[in-house]
Amino acid sequence: MFIYEKKLQFPVKIATPNPKLASFIISQYGGPDGELGASMRYLSQRYAMPYAEAKGVLTDIGTEEPFCTVF
Repeated sequence: MFIYEKKLQFPVKIATPNPKLASFIISQYGGPDGELGASMRYLSQRYAMPYAEAKGVLTDIGTEEPFCTVF
């Protein structure tokens, strides 16, 4: 049994919101050319892969892809 506590590792205080930057960040995750779309392609291709080693590589890439956004 465990307790899920949704809290950040470090406190975040936003002094001035930046809607332009927020729009850019959201655009990186969404759409067919975004990070999330690429991640889903890698994860869906792993099911057609006949070799276990390559399947593992596709899984690793697919799970890391959304977290590799470059600003």
